[in-house]
Amino acid sequence: MTTVHVPASRPTAADLSVWPASTTEPARGDLAVGGVPLTEIADRFGTPVYVLDEAEVRERCRTYRDAFPEADILYAAKAFLCRAMAHWIDEEGLGLDVCSAGELELAVTTGFPPDRIVLHGNAKSPRDLDTALRLGVGRIVIDSPSEIARLAAAVGPDGHQKVMVRVVPGISAGGHAKIRTGTDDQKFGLPIADGYAQHAIARILGQPQLRLTGLHCHLGSQITSVKPYLVAVRRVVGLMMRLHEQHGLVLPELDLGGGHGIAYRPGEPALDLTTLAGRVRAELADACATAGLPVPRLVIEPGRAIVGPAGVALYRVLAVKHTGRHVFVAVDGGMSDNPRPALYGVRYAPRLVGRRSTAAPAGVTVVGRHCEAGDVLASDVELPGDVRPGDLLAVPVAGAYQLAMASGYNLVGRPPLVAVRDGRARLLVRRESLEDIRRRDVGL
Repeated sequence: MTTVHVPASRPTAADLSVWPASTTEPARGDLAVGGVPLTEIADRFGTPVYVLDEAEVRERCRTYRDAFPEADILYAAKAFLCRAMAHWIDEEGLGLDVCSAGELELAVTTGFPPDRIVLHGNAKSPRDLDTALRLGVGRIVIDSPSEIARLAAAVGPDGHQKVMVRVVPGISAGGHAKIRTGTDDQKFGLPIADGYAQHAIARILGQPQLRLTGLHCHLGSQITSVKPYLVAVRRVVGLMMRLHEQHGLVLPELDLGGGHGIAYRPGEPALDLTTLAGRVRAELADACATAGLPVPRLVIEPGRAIVGPAGVALYRVLAVKHTGRHVFVAVDGGMSDNPRPALYGVRYAPRLVGRRSTAAPAGVTVVGRHCEAGDVLASDVELPGDVRPGDLLAVPVAGAYQLAMASGYNLVGRPPLVAVRDGRARLLVRRESLEDIRRRDVGL
């Protein structure tokens, strides 16, 4: 029998299912995103480099608006934020969810309306709160009892600030233990089960400077099932009912957070947004009818689901090493530009671009250049058996929590980010240089 090997770098529809919708094959072995060949981007801007498809980001914003037309959609800036991203989000009519004075100031100085911004954080610094009040954010989400008095004092006796309270519904959901935030044994929010949330809410009601507009919960990240959100709706509405009975309180807003799961590799599950929207809407209406409450305005906070699939990371192969049964393909980036595999065991699907290989696929582990054994970008993946130094590798689904979490480990410098659209590429975030690093080092 003759075995026929399909060239490893020829993309199929299944292969490209996790790539931006604009991805095409303009030449043998190459891929283009937003009409720009990836090889051209690597040659022009160097590697490592992040590529972000502007049209994909905008289309995903519109998909959320269409699925939840009656809700406020807040983009979770922690996934990735730069001035251009804030501008796109503003133009698409979404609000913004920020976690620090830095994210807040960057957005507002870009022109983002502060009243469409919500400030989160389990341990907000005095600067975070002062900046939020000075710039006039729409909501501040209270995450601990100690914030109540501090925030009221910062607002002052004659001021007013809209706030929400982050509650913990006691639900385990998410793709990894480190990104599950709906359980009672983690640092975020105030538990419902032990009455801690109700006690804090009573304290807020005693502060006339603070106007409580609603409850907030966030279950975790990479959730691919609708069920946890439905359970959360029931439990949070149950708390709203008790608050109404005790205080006559009717809260007009309910924030269900985000955490909507996406596929990082072909064939992986992703959260069905249409199903989520329909079932959450029905569950909320039914729960409120049972509780005798009006249906609050829904707030949704997607981050990764908007920007993650719009990004691609490009690397050059520096070395190929055969050690026993293992083949290690080392690239010019690693855990300093993508710590997620080391943190959460995330798995990616890199592919060779820039040349068409006829070699049979071989199992390899793609590793970074940093001085850690855990510096692995993709373990046990298939690449052409003739992969060699100088080759270009592209990793899809690189838009979220990569540049946002990039570090200065080994003083390598963080990569640049390039936006593509309609056949044009433009630099949004430049490469961090050695001069940048030297300027921060002021002592000798």
